[in-house]
Amino acid sequence: MSDTTPAAETAAPHRYTAQLAAEIESRWQEHWDEHGTFAAPNPTGTLDADPAVAAKPKRFIMDMFPYPSGAGLHVGHPLGYIATDVSARYQRMTGHNVLHTLGFDAFGLPAEQYAVQTGTHPRVSTEANIVTMRAQLRRLGLGHDRRRSFATIDPDYYRWTQWIFLQIYNSWYDAAADRARPIADLVAQFEDGTRATPDGRPWAELTAAERSDVLGGHRLAYAAESPVNWCPGLGTVLANEEVTADGRSERGNYPVFKAKLRQWMMRITAYADRLLTDLDALDWPEAIKLQQRNWIGRSEGARVDFPVHGTAEDAAITVFTTRQDTLFGATYMVLAPEHDLVDAIVPAAWPEGTREAWTGGHATPGDAVAAYRKQAASKSDVERQADAKEKTGVFTGAYAVNPVSGEPVPVFVADYVLMGYGTGAIMAVPAHDSRDFAFARAFDLPMRCVVRPTDGRGEDPAEWEDAFASYDAAIVNSANDTVSLDGLGVTEAKAAITRWLAERGIGEGTVNYRLRDWLFSRQRYWGEPFPIVYDEDGVAHALPDSMLPVELPEVDDYTPRTFDPDDADTSPETPLSRNAEWATVELDLGDGPRTYRRETNTMPNWAGSCWYELRYLDPFNTERIVDPAVEAYWMGPREGQPAGGVDLYVGGAEHAVLHLLYARFWHKVLFDLGYVSSFEPFHKLFNQGMIQAYVYRDARGIAVPAAEVTEEDGAYYYQGEKVSRLLGKMGKSLKNAVTPDEICAEFGADTLRLYEMAMGPLDVSRPWDTRAVVGQYRLLQRLWRNVVDETTGEVTVTDAEPDEETLRALHKAIDGVSGDMAGLRFNTAIAKITELNNHLTKAGGPVPRSVAEQLVLLIAPLAPHIAEELWSRLGHTASLAHADFPVADPALAQDPAVTCVVQIKGKVKARLEVPPTISDADLETLALGDPAVTAALNGAAVRKVIVRAPKLVNIVV
Repeated sequence: MSDTTPAAETAAPHRYTAQLAAEIESRWQEHWDEHGTFAAPNPTGTLDADPAVAAKPKRFIMDMFPYPSGAGLHVGHPLGYIATDVSARYQRMTGHNVLHTLGFDAFGLPAEQYAVQTGTHPRVSTEANIVTMRAQLRRLGLGHDRRRSFATIDPDYYRWTQWIFLQIYNSWYDAAADRARPIADLVAQFEDGTRATPDGRPWAELTAAERSDVLGGHRLAYAAESPVNWCPGLGTVLANEEVTADGRSERGNYPVFKAKLRQWMMRITAYADRLLTDLDALDWPEAIKLQQRNWIGRSEGARVDFPVHGTAEDAAITVFTTRQDTLFGATYMVLAPEHDLVDAIVPAAWPEGTREAWTGGHATPGDAVAAYRKQAASKSDVERQADAKEKTGVFTGAYAVNPVSGEPVPVFVADYVLMGYGTGAIMAVPAHDSRDFAFARAFDLPMRCVVRPTDGRGEDPAEWEDAFASYDAAIVNSANDTVSLDGLGVTEAKAAITRWLAERGIGEGTVNYRLRDWLFSRQRYWGEPFPIVYDEDGVAHALPDSMLPVELPEVDDYTPRTFDPDDADTSPETPLSRNAEWATVELDLGDGPRTYRRETNTMPNWAGSCWYELRYLDPFNTERIVDPAVEAYWMGPREGQPAGGVDLYVGGAEHAVLHLLYARFWHKVLFDLGYVSSFEPFHKLFNQGMIQAYVYRDARGIAVPAAEVTEEDGAYYYQGEKVSRLLGKMGKSLKNAVTPDEICAEFGADTLRLYEMAMGPLDVSRPWDTRAVVGQYRLLQRLWRNVVDETTGEVTVTDAEPDEETLRALHKAIDGVSGDMAGLRFNTAIAKITELNNHLTKAGGPVPRSVAEQLVLLIAPLAPHIAEELWSRLGHTASLAHADFPVADPALAQDPAVTCVVQIKGKVKARLEVPPTISDADLETLALGDPAVTAALNGAAVRKVIVRAPKLVNIVV
């Protein structure tokens, strides 16, 4: 580090030090706030509306919503925030109207759990955390339009979250029109008879409850009895994405069980095809697109009905299969333990001759199924799908009929079949599926070869060690009186059997998705209340807009009722249900005052982040979610962005199939209903890497404070004891967190900004090293010395013109930095700025003003405080935040000439001075015409000329 002793500072009282940096940074942050430097005008409405900006290019730059944690920030958190700030500042200096702000995603389980532990109300702790986080972020010099900031817990914000929920609730998906439409349109179809009711009765003859049930089958938001992930230890249900691979809650690590509860759901599956197709219009990392495609999981196949005789109305088990060509090979069926038909098909007693191995040792099929269901409920979906050697299951006592062969096939319940895919039922073709093969061997079930093996194993599955699976083999043993697939390839056989099934009304070609409807309710206090009430018949009623927001009431006990974490036989009790005064309410919804019961579940923490980009646009609009002209300006479709959306969205890759998928769904509903002109919320997505840190552990495996570890001869010690070192996450619990406040105090915010941007490519994870921060600190000190005299504080630049070498160095830097800024390559931009600054330092003497000013503008997006200070000292009265970013002179950005080597048979025969922009063709002509080359060829025939302009020509003779 440079000398900062008292003696040195006395000799150089105007040196750039941490103390001076703090004074400069504080002063300019106050200036920016006072002058509204980063306030972005809208073309209309509030927020200093300026119609002229409608013609101005814009950039909408966003970070993913931060959660205001009580632990505060460590230096890993601001990586993305600094990057978007650098990009926003650069875009502002290139003439764009830039919208860049930051709000807070403040509902959710962490604040509630903290409240339960400490007795502090979630709002109190959350708002205190927001104050702390805002102060930390402000200290970094982030150029946010602070007028547009908000938190999801603000009633003025969640009023519109509730309003959007009602738009979704009051909509249905019209498959013919391929879009959402108001539920009133569907009611009109039922009323005029153009659409029949499920049982054929006229709409007018249905009771209110019956109508509600019919519409619930179509609404995009609906309540239904659904299989859910019930976590007794948290007292709430969880989305699939909130459950770990080993069947425990992501938050708290409690066991999670399968249960059936009445929950609010979002019919996101209606949008599956559009969510897939529209990915092609987005500038997203391919890895994220792939994750979404896999999560949606589109597959083409057929629906097939297997009748189960002897049950009420001869129930049929419907399966979805992508291998309908193997239907003749189906020798048994399997239902997921949660399947609705299980109870309907289980007989009172075991059929005569049932094998003991199929019963699980239980006296009746009902006992066997109940016991197995309880066992399966304790397993996660990942565990159930794992290729375990031992396959488990029980016979239901029922037989279905294979529709192509007429043969009875036993129906089992087994946990390797999930309700989350297809219909929750499979036709098992054990000869050609490894999991079915293992199950058939375990339960001694028959196998039939219907795809001819091509590996010489023969056609008797009894002699096989595993199933034969192939999409490139002929079908065999697959014929009845009316259809034969024998000899056909897989594709032809699929088409033939699908036609045969459709002609008989027992199946059809169909598309299936892995995506399931979104579980949208939680049994918690700290979330958005639903704008739904229930009458005495249990019929749901949407509240009118005039009654929004439904505010979260103050309660004495906001603790969700939890249970023994291992007790699956429990059900949730919500904190709001204990507030009788709030939960029961008298309202007039148009037919006179009546008593209603409020919905006492709350929305999940994802709700508020599904649409926040729209609130940033028009945060004070009380009449509508967003002014159409404002939305069209900031997010509307345009050239190169056919879907519209945010111009740059930066955040972690961990949100690929949660927030990003949910937000896309909400936005598409709003698009269908005409509230927005963009059909995607985020045009360009960029995933920043992670700042990692070394974790030091003692012999017990306990993390020790990283700051107190010393290194000796390549080993690491804590209080004299040797410890291990491993690169990992940074965090308070790992005792390796470094706060931005510490770095700002020691070096200044601009140094921290530069270091985080210089550590490596933005999308790559990198290790934090506090000792390396000094490198960027020294860069700023050298920059300061090139403009300011450390002894007098006077500006030292000269009005003399720069020499040609300096001029070329400047324009090469401008050219490179401009491209790097546009491409988010901030690490290489810093390298080019450093190179230019070093050139000026080595040149000695006063720096030409014209070069100093351009250098200050180049570094301004990255280190804005010192840049503003130097800009001011150079005589400018206005902030450089809106100054023009330097533009390179192409003639000066290139070297005046490049030496090109000409080789014949690998030996250098000539050196040519050529322009750096010379084309391959021109360089070849020039080389072949050079006298030295002509002499060296001596009439030999040229077989090939390899040109690598502008530096190499290789001639083959």
